[in-house]
Amino acid sequence: MNKTIRRTSVFVLLLVLALLGRATWVQAYEGKALADDSKNRRKTIAQYAQPLGNIVVAGSPVTGSKKTEGTDLEYRRTYTDGELYAAVTGYSSQAYGATQLEGIYSDVLDGTDDRLKTPLDAVTRKQQQPGTVVTTIDPDVQKAAYRALGDTKGAAVAVDPATGRILAMVSTPSYDPSKIAGTSDGDAWKALTTDADKPLVNRALRQPLPPGSTFKLVVAAAALEDGLYGSVDTATESPDPYTLPGTRTVLKNENASAPCENATIRTALRYSCNNVFAKMAADLGQDKVKAMAEKFGFNDAELDVPVRAYASVYPSGMDKAQTALTGIGQFDVTATPLQMAMVSAAIANDGLLAAPHMVSEVVDSDGDALSTFEDGDSERIVSSSTAGQLRSAMRTVVDEGTGTNAAIDGAEVGGKTGTAQHGENNSKTPYAWFTSYAKTPSDGKQVAVAVMIEDSGAARSEVSGNGLAAPVAQKMMAAALK
Repeated sequence: MNKTIRRTSVFVLLLVLALLGRATWVQAYEGKALADDSKNRRKTIAQYAQPLGNIVVAGSPVTGSKKTEGTDLEYRRTYTDGELYAAVTGYSSQAYGATQLEGIYSDVLDGTDDRLKTPLDAVTRKQQQPGTVVTTIDPDVQKAAYRALGDTKGAAVAVDPATGRILAMVSTPSYDPSKIAGTSDGDAWKALTTDADKPLVNRALRQPLPPGSTFKLVVAAAALEDGLYGSVDTATESPDPYTLPGTRTVLKNENASAPCENATIRTALRYSCNNVFAKMAADLGQDKVKAMAEKFGFNDAELDVPVRAYASVYPSGMDKAQTALTGIGQFDVTATPLQMAMVSAAIANDGLLAAPHMVSEVVDSDGDALSTFEDGDSERIVSSSTAGQLRSAMRTVVDEGTGTNAAIDGAEVGGKTGTAQHGENNSKTPYAWFTSYAKTPSDGKQVAVAVMIEDSGAARSEVSGNGLAAPVAQKMMAAALK
């Protein structure tokens, strides 16, 4: 054979082998990555080729699918009471992706999760019947929260203290996920993404704000656990007025006539005495307050319920004056409603914090569990004695103090109000907070709640935790204890 022909043949053979090798590599090793790529149109076509699996609340689906026409995406996501459950479900959009539970469990809901496949399916890549996501949400508590929040800008969370089950999660203003589920919903999408009230933001999980005086519960817990004060009825060393350490700034109390000088923790919580908790935080020091805050869940950047919550923050590197301000939930302290519900839940549960979660199980089309989430996976936060004392003081807040609007006939209710400064020099409308727990002695039912009102449209003078947030909490707790 001619040498030139022979060399050319060898070169061509090498090219063919290289092509076959590359094809094998793509199919065997890169196939899944390419199939899962968000830019792959075939993935979207496959996702909506059949009705999606459902997200279930109390045994009934709050999602669905309907047949579409004039598109290669055969089915479109639908929602029952979309605005009511948007903070739980999120959205599944043919154009804009998926969020919340829709996003986390998209593979289960569209039938592509590997756990749904048989060994043969894994080879043939056959798409299976979708699975179902079962939530812990109580529809009565969810509805109570949504209706009570009404037209306000805010959020609310309810948790079962013993199990960690999230019974309600609401963020307002809300939105209807059905309106952005298709490929031709650009106007609705633009309206939502440009809305100054940010309806797509889940305020319950993903917008930490200054918690104001609700944070005083954390400081009180730190003082009792540290032994700074022996009980909630021990007089504190708290001058009134109190000057922030190293400054000339005098910290005022909202109620100038309240008996806040050297007040006990019980009295200080009842009247929300700023001087007591600011000095308490300064006396403890930032490290001890931070350690207690972190026990309750602050500074946790990986809090998944299973939707990931933004971290609630207790800062570091402060001077003594700044540490004092954190004692009243100001300076750089921030918290989500979920976080403040966790504080009340741990206190209600005798000092044990059960891991919060809003999905109980994920099942396949036959009802067999793919994954389950255990109730009551708990961690000791404070001693039983400290928790009992704090519950007692919180009951005083509701029975005789600043939280009377949370009272429920026939139930033990404890709470803490908060009004957090907003804007430079408190120039904007404050945030109103309320966190609480409720129990019914007759049947042992219990619930912990946190409510945050970012903006209600009320005049500045009318903004208070008891006036705006406590009534919402009261309705949620009553629904949970019914």
